[in-house]
Amino acid sequence: MKDLDPKIAASINGENGEAQKAGTRKCLMNRRQFLLSSGLTTTVVMVGIPGMSEAETPAVVSTYPRKLIGKLSELKQDEPVTFEYPDTGEYAESILVKLGTKAGGGIGPDGDVVGFNYTCTHQGGPLQGTYKAADKALGPCPLHLTTFDLTRHGIFIAGQAYQSLPQVLLELDGDDIYAVGMFGLIYGRFDNLQG
Repeated sequence: MKDLDPKIAASINGENGEAQKAGTRKCLMNRRQFLLSSGLTTTVVMVGIPGMSEAETPAVVSTYPRKLIGKLSELKQDEPVTFEYPDTGEYAESILVKLGTKAGGGIGPDGDVVGFNYTCTHQGGPLQGTYKAADKALGPCPLHLTTFDLTRHGIFIAGQAYQSLPQVLLELDGDDIYAVGMFGLIYGRFDNLQG
């Protein structure tokens, strides 16, 4: 073991070595040194040091199925169409609607066709049959009265929910409307694709 710096020894044992003589201080690190070294260690573990090799972690990519869910020419303003996506499992039922107003994530010539999951994000209440054409909203949820704005990516307007409705990502191919992904996590699932 290397010789201990006299200043460190003095801070550990006292200026005159009283603690060492009494046998009460056998530790080579004081509280301040411990906190500084543990802070440095935490930084190295959490952030890393430039030049150190980094672990190669592959990115997780979710590949959603591409599903035909409707035809643009068949949609009528404010008349919702029900479909299931991304699977046919629990909480998979969704709404496709032509709002007549430009909407966030909307497709079509007017950017007004959107899709959303029909399950309230608060406690999984069913939102089927609650579309309000005048407000372009879904709700209120029968459980706790949450209402969602379909023109603004399904953000909640009022009620107990604190997350937006999961939005179905849509793609237009000619006249065909395809569901191609989800923006947000479906209630009751830890992964939209596994249920």
